[in-house]
Amino acid sequence: MLRALGLTCALASMSAMADAPKNIIFFIGDGMGPAYTSAYRYYVADSDVDRVTPTVFDRLLAGSASTFPHDDTVVTDSAASATALATGVKSYNGAIGVDADKGPLDSVLVKAKQAGWQTGVISTSQVNHATPASFVAHAQSRKDYQEIAEQFYSRRIDGKPLVDVILGGGQKYFSLEEQGLGSKMVDWGYQYVRSFDALPELTQTPAMGLFADVGLDYAIDAEQPLRLSKMLDTALRLFENKSDPFFLMVEGSQIDWCGHGNDIACAMAEMTDFAAALELAEAYAKRHGDTLVVYTADHSTGGLTLGNKGNYRWDAKVVKQVDASLMVINESIEGLSGDALTKALAKNIAFEFSDNERFALESLKNHSDSRYWLLVEFVSRRSHTGWTTKGHDAIDVPVGAIGPMSDKFVGYHDNIELGQSLIDLVN
Repeated sequence: MLRALGLTCALASMSAMADAPKNIIFFIGDGMGPAYTSAYRYYVADSDVDRVTPTVFDRLLAGSASTFPHDDTVVTDSAASATALATGVKSYNGAIGVDADKGPLDSVLVKAKQAGWQTGVISTSQVNHATPASFVAHAQSRKDYQEIAEQFYSRRIDGKPLVDVILGGGQKYFSLEEQGLGSKMVDWGYQYVRSFDALPELTQTPAMGLFADVGLDYAIDAEQPLRLSKMLDTALRLFENKSDPFFLMVEGSQIDWCGHGNDIACAMAEMTDFAAALELAEAYAKRHGDTLVVYTADHSTGGLTLGNKGNYRWDAKVVKQVDASLMVINESIEGLSGDALTKALAKNIAFEFSDNERFALESLKNHSDSRYWLLVEFVSRRSHTGWTTKGHDAIDVPVGAIGPMSDKFVGYHDNIELGQSLIDLVN
């Protein structure tokens, strides 16, 4: 009887191992609450109800997750939520890879490396920003940027780099000057490039590509708007050079930044970038059959609504008439009035402004912050986009998955459960 029971347990264990993914790609849309994935669906459809089709977010949708931090605030920041997703443990707002008592926590990335997996982080922010940092570092405050950056170099597993592939922004923190952190990493064996055009020069791991001083340009303003796809394609190429499994965290950082700025056109460009990268991973998972892809968000930003001020309408066509971030547009009209203002606005915004709107902008020509929020009001009013805050909200976020063990992510979860499930899969 005992022998039969032991055989049954062994067979069950072997079956579980056979079903486990060889690779995991974990996508985090920073600030990407459910209103963003809904807006993206209608943005792609261009407000034409006869052409609304499911997006990659709809195809992979499996459930939702709550995001509250350890304390009683209910509304999380990116550090606490990323720590929860990375470690499966709740912490306080501002915490990077530490618990509520400020004790260090090992992330799923660390545990994957300990198990012999290749590891990587991709981000459109600086790579030592809150979300990627929580997978790599321990810090009592997310603001300790240089301390966090140093841990990309100092934290090692069996004398090897903790992170094999590092792609995103943050050149400021990884200097190539003598004794600079970037220089130390190159001396240690990292290949390091500083432009997207140089990505093909990365031929082996460890590898690092940092493409901006801090965060990358907004997708809507960038020469390379699908930058996440470009970085993901490079990471997959590098990982496939080896037979080892890999864990890769991919963050669409600036969905959040556009949300803080209540800039709907900026946000939809970031969603387009994030969706393209997720589709690339989806295709990879279908092609290989051994890769789990999971997406979620750390929180929702801006209190985005589709429809505002009692209007039963949301107009994506208006959103598409804006082809630069409102931050860039605001800078371009600094100090301008009359025809010069009209021409500057027309360069990036296809709809016409009324005389009253132009007069209001002229009256604030030397008041940048107030003028910015007036531009937000004009775009939001025309597109019927609503915002309740310039910060985060506590709305549950979407969860989606495809590949081996994707059923673990079906239904409602708290964010720590997502982290715990990922850790179970790499152990």
